[in-house]
Amino acid sequence: MTETKTSNKIGFFVRNQSIVAFFLGGILIFLQGVNPLVAYRAIFSEAWFDSDGLLRTFQKTTPLVLAGLAVTVGLRIGLFNIGAQGQLISAALAAALAGIYITNLPPILHVLVSLTCGVIVGALWAGIAGLLKAYRGVHEVISTIMLNSIAIGILDYLVSNPFKEPDQALQRTKKIAETAILPNIGVIPFGFILAVIICLLVSWMLNRTTAGFRFNTVGKNKFAATYAGINMKLMVVTGMLLSGGLAGLGGAIETLGITYRFEPAFNAGLGFDGITIALLARANPLATIPAAILVGTLRAGGASLQFETGIEPEIVDVLLAITLLLVSAPILAKFLFKGKAQKSANVTSGWGN
Repeated sequence: MTETKTSNKIGFFVRNQSIVAFFLGGILIFLQGVNPLVAYRAIFSEAWFDSDGLLRTFQKTTPLVLAGLAVTVGLRIGLFNIGAQGQLISAALAAALAGIYITNLPPILHVLVSLTCGVIVGALWAGIAGLLKAYRGVHEVISTIMLNSIAIGILDYLVSNPFKEPDQALQRTKKIAETAILPNIGVIPFGFILAVIICLLVSWMLNRTTAGFRFNTVGKNKFAATYAGINMKLMVVTGMLLSGGLAGLGGAIETLGITYRFEPAFNAGLGFDGITIALLARANPLATIPAAILVGTLRAGGASLQFETGIEPEIVDVLLAITLLLVSAPILAKFLFKGKAQKSANVTSGWGN
């Protein structure tokens, strides 16, 4: 009974975490001597009521949809892929190199080849963690954290040395060829449309196919999945490959449709925002779209805060951190209460014997 009441109480925060986060963020803004309504109006006006700002909002949102989807797929199979950042940036560089050095291809084919390179690299990078989990029992959180650091180190070297744009102080590659660029349709990047389509396909796969049934079964009850004859090792590796491929697609789209080159500074934090988005969406593939739009709005509109109110744009990071805490806390609470309930049951069982 106590567990049920507690679950009902924390359920409010699960359903309203964004509202609570904005309220708490408003308190922090107020303590800096600024009207929170003025600050939030500045964010949303910049992000939605200006043509350039609207384009920036969709540009920020596009890779976030796929980063969130990558983490969501992992969660559905019971894996916490926090390595989306490493997978995304590795794929972003791979797509950039394909866009620069693969030549003499028609526009559509060049885009497809570059996107494919990004997806493959992202999938392979995540696949390392999948293999370690399946065959050595290495927890994916540990392995993906390490792979993030390895990816950052390797990419920093590659962009600083062999693939650095000549005569440039910044760490970045040359611009990709015109034939590899993903176009915009008005203020909507083509990559955003592609990301939405991918979300629909992943949702259909998870909810309407045999493969999706196996993923969900493994995620909900590994013992039942094993008893049903599902190959656990294959599911773990496949799940990580799919998750990494989605993150890789996000990185490739970022390069081909937004930055037009690989520049580490532009990709910073995208994979980590994907964790917030996946938890905010409660591991629902379709819900990652509005969750990513919310985060993209904050990212796009946050830059205007300093000019209009004097508040540092890092307040957006605070809002997202509060949101992540509010989403994670109920999950942790349920886990703790579940553990206590199991312990109590074991004690009672012992007395009965």
